[in-house]
Amino acid sequence: MKQSRRQFVKTMFVATAQATVAGSLLPRQLFGAETKADALNFIIFGDWGRNGEKDQRDVAVQMALSAQAIDAKFIISVGDNFYENGVKSVDDPQWQTSFEKVYAAPSLQVPWQVILGNHDYHGNCDAQLAYAKTHPRWNMPARYFVQTLQVDASTTADLFYLDTTPMIKSYYSIFNSEHTRANVLTQDVPKQLAWFKTSLAASTAKWKIVIGHHPIYSGGGHGDTEELVEAILPLLQQYQVQAYFNGHDHDLQHLQAGKLNFFCTGAGSQHRPTVNTPHTKFARACSGFTIVALSADKLDVQMIDDQGRTLYTTSVPRTA
Repeated sequence: MKQSRRQFVKTMFVATAQATVAGSLLPRQLFGAETKADALNFIIFGDWGRNGEKDQRDVAVQMALSAQAIDAKFIISVGDNFYENGVKSVDDPQWQTSFEKVYAAPSLQVPWQVILGNHDYHGNCDAQLAYAKTHPRWNMPARYFVQTLQVDASTTADLFYLDTTPMIKSYYSIFNSEHTRANVLTQDVPKQLAWFKTSLAASTAKWKIVIGHHPIYSGGGHGDTEELVEAILPLLQQYQVQAYFNGHDHDLQHLQAGKLNFFCTGAGSQHRPTVNTPHTKFARACSGFTIVALSADKLDVQMIDDQGRTLYTTSVPRTA
């Protein structure tokens, strides 16, 4: 029976996907059969929403394959969910063109834990919060919040999600986007920092992981974020946070300063150049994402590019 063009394209897509899984270095060695039964596997990435452009779709295909291979329990977005100017409302077409129709694979129909990026502040941030109330996959209960995970019977992890855009002084400048400036002016940064310190101090979790949009240290185009080095880094050190994940710089990086590990995973669509710094353990300018396996005693991290190739693996011990 002769295939229609649509059927042919669909068949070729499935065959290509299967070949990619078989022929690439997908996360089977790190997250395969030898993965501990009590590990929590998830994907984290950011800077992605570009109306289904090729690089975004390439990453989405590999994310779907990886999510299926590791049985990902959830996905974290580190912000810049919609370019260039966020969304206007809960009915904005970008919810379909940049999110629902791009990340439509069954393996990606897990909860998404989402924070805002600076490009989201160009638009209607409240619309992203409101979308979560009617779309269970999109989880954004507040602009900053904490998620507690049960790793095993005796181990919990607290994931602290920050809203870093209002912390950056340049967004308050009259020379910046008028809409962004108006949005950050509505936010109470001292209140968020007080919440963050109190929440860290109250946490009894053995794992403390922090997620923000902006980097603390970075070899990417934006470089280090002075405001976060001053306000956030001391708290991470004081309360023995093991890892900080961010986006904003469109690349994949692992940096380390003392006991603290910093992972940049802002390569969900377009990418930009990156360089090595004194803190750099790994850096690559490419589109891609990060997979994490969290167990009682270690945090396994693997960085994957938009072709499904494993670029980098590392393991963070719970205690140095």
